[in-house]
Parts: sequence; C-alpha cells; structure tokens
Amino acid sequence: MTPEFVVSLAKNAMETTLMICAPMLGTGLAVGLLVSIFQTITSIQEMTLTFVPKIVFVFLAVIYFFPWMLQYMVDFTTRIIVSIPHVIH
Repeated sequence: MTPEFVVSLAKNAMETTLMICAPMLGTGLAVGLLVSIFQTITSIQEMTLTFVPKIVFVFLAVIYFFPWMLQYMVDFTTRIIVSIPHVIH
C-alpha cells in the first residue's frame, strides 16, 4: 500500500461524504435563508419557526435523494472492494 493510494482513498472518501451530504445541507441552507427572510419581513421571532421547516424539508430531501445517495455509496463501496486485490498484491 503506497502513500499515494492512501491519499487517494482518503480523498475519495471525503468527496463521497461531501457529495452525499450536499443535498441535505443545501436544502437546510436554502430553507433557513427563506425562513430568515420571512422572519425579517414579518418581524416574527419564533424559535420553532426556524427549526420545524428545516427538519421537514431536510427529511423530504433525504427521501427524494435517497436512491441517488444509495447508488453513490454502492459505487464507492464497489470501487473499494475491487481495489482490495491491488492493495494486497
């Protein structure tokens, strides 16, 4: 196992993690921004108003993007398993 392989594996693992998290983080960011704008316009400062929509929309994003996320994780895992003989050799 070469240092280049370890660095490449770590890079691919971090990239996979970021790609899988991106839809939920982006959805939470967008909904949080919209709720903040709404609160600023209406002068409503209710704390639950910030959390409940985020939770609902992030959950919906998980449901919507789950097939893609699962396929991305399966592809990553397959690449890792296929590379085992090259690591052992």
